[in-house]
Amino acid sequence: MDNEVAAGNTASTLGHLALGLTLLAFGLGSTGVIDNVAASDAAALATWVGGVALFLVGLLALRAGDGVTGTAHAALGAFWFTWGTGVGGGTSAEAAGLFLLLWALLALTLTMAAKGSGLFGQGVYGLLFVALLLLGTGAFADHGGLAKAGGWLAAVAGLAAWYGATAAVAHWPTSLGRVARRGAPAAD
Repeated sequence: MDNEVAAGNTASTLGHLALGLTLLAFGLGSTGVIDNVAASDAAALATWVGGVALFLVGLLALRAGDGVTGTAHAALGAFWFTWGTGVGGGTSAEAAGLFLLLWALLALTLTMAAKGSGLFGQGVYGLLFVALLLLGTGAFADHGGLAKAGGWLAAVAGLAAWYGATAAVAHWPTSLGRVARRGAPAAD
């Protein structure tokens, strides 16, 4: 077995676990669904798991020759590190909104780059794009409803990333098989 391929697959799975946990914590904090838990409470997790660990995993994937996954994880690691170390720093709502909207562009790029990778590739990045778009717009407009909707989408993206990584490790299904139509002749 090629060690570089194995390292790339491991890096991808570990990166999706880190992304999933970080997105889930950030998203749930943004929804306000849990009393006394805000998105800012996920700052340490975002800095170390979503930031440093995800960035290092991205570098490992790049070294293994996986350009798309490596770029995605390294760039998202930079995003989470920047967000985690900057949250609560007294920036204006407009600056926070601009930050989120600029990173939404990265998520859009990752969505386009993951073409053909299915729900656990393109789907996660697509949900992240819409979540950051809603969160950024909500910050600009001072609209809590948009921020909550963005939080829910981030949490769903986190669950999808977590499931995709867990499915890879546990050998669970990652796609829905074709459902046989009733009355259709059996294929040989």
